[in-house]
Amino acid sequence: PQRKNMNPVSFASRLGRKAGAALAMCFAALLMPSVVTAGDASRVLPTLALKVGSQSVHAEIAATEETRQKGLMFREKLAKNEGMLFVFAEVGYHAMWMRNTPLPLAVAFIDEAGKIVSIHEMQPHTEITHQAAGPVRFALEMNGGWFKANKVAVGDTIKGLDKAPKPR
Repeated sequence: PQRKNMNPVSFASRLGRKAGAALAMCFAALLMPSVVTAGDASRVLPTLALKVGSQSVHAEIAATEETRQKGLMFREKLAKNEGMLFVFAEVGYHAMWMRNTPLPLAVAFIDEAGKIVSIHEMQPHTEITHQAAGPVRFALEMNGGWFKANKVAVGDTIKGLDKAPKPR
């Protein structure tokens, strides 16, 4: 017997109203992009306490290719001293962009010794590339304006990076 291809809605309608609605909702849920809030992600990603200037920062760690690629995409908010630490597999001139990122962020690119090499302000939903001014091992993303507001500048050292996991 030949099988007829059916879209999920027509298939669901053949199952009956209640079963069809439930099945259609399941398909819709599978197709929707996931939105992660700061609280949700902190339960999934490991975190690290850092000292940045006079501030204590609670940073989620992106140390795998997958977590570095996703970064803070779809994140709708960050707490005042909350951010994300990117641990790169190799020292290099790494870069960031803001695809699918709805909140303004600032990024500090950091060398292996913990010294800030450059700081960039990044606007939401842009694909402008923000590249480190020198070779770096880490990047720390915080809310937009955070580094300036806390008087953190190029040349300052971030403490606690020695406890960061090795990249995978």
